[in-house]
Amino acid sequence: MLWRTFNGEPLDKPIYEAVENTLRRETDAGHKLKVCIGTDSQVKGSETEYATVIVFLRSGRGGFMYIHNERSNHALGIKERMLTEVAKSIDIAYQLCPLFNTYQVDMEVHADINTNPQFKSNDALREAMGYIMGMGFAFKAKPEAFASSSCANKAVN
Repeated sequence: MLWRTFNGEPLDKPIYEAVENTLRRETDAGHKLKVCIGTDSQVKGSETEYATVIVFLRSGRGGFMYIHNERSNHALGIKERMLTEVAKSIDIAYQLCPLFNTYQVDMEVHADINTNPQFKSNDALREAMGYIMGMGFAFKAKPEAFASSSCANKAVN
């Protein structure tokens, strides 16, 4: 999996190692961190593009993120696409969870799913919430899910 920074610079290490180095650097600098992981997608013709982000928030000191983009030719309905986004976020959260525990960093998984029943994405809310919380992760949905609805949304080409 290829990851990059927001300015497009590719990470030169596997994501686990890059995140570990980041956590070490930020902790050594005295920053209190929180990490939010989210995924968004856009359908363009027969192709769906996904962007997964790992957002590092420094308490009172701004933040930064790492981004991974991928494409799929599988046609999915809105509910299935929302749950695929959640699965991508959970996958990376699960891989990195040992690091967050080691460095005592709070982590949330953000879902680009609307809590308002008038929106189509709301059909996936209950299952997504159960999936995320069942894995033991903190869960946020719109409008609080900025990692997926804002950060990842800007990273989908």
